[in-house]
Amino acid sequence: MSLAPELLKKLVCPKSKQPLYYFEQEARLVCPASRLAYRIERGIPVLLVDEATQLSDAEAAKYAERAKELNLPGA
Repeated sequence: MSLAPELLKKLVCPKSKQPLYYFEQEARLVCPASRLAYRIERGIPVLLVDEATQLSDAEAAKYAERAKELNLPGA
C-alpha cells in the first residue's frame, strides 16, 4: 500500500524534525539526519523513536544517496 503524497509532504522525523524519505518497496520511512528508519504497518507509519531502527552512518548515507537517485522529495 502506497502512502498519499499529501501525507508524505507533512511527515517529519519526530526526533530531528527533518523530512523523511519514503521507500515504498521496503515499507519504511528513513531520516538520514537522525539515522533512524520507521516501519509502516498496514499503511500506517509508526513514527515512534523508541520503535525505530537505528541505522549506521554507512546505512544512512546509502539511503540518502538512493533518495537522490530516485529524486525523492526533500533529497
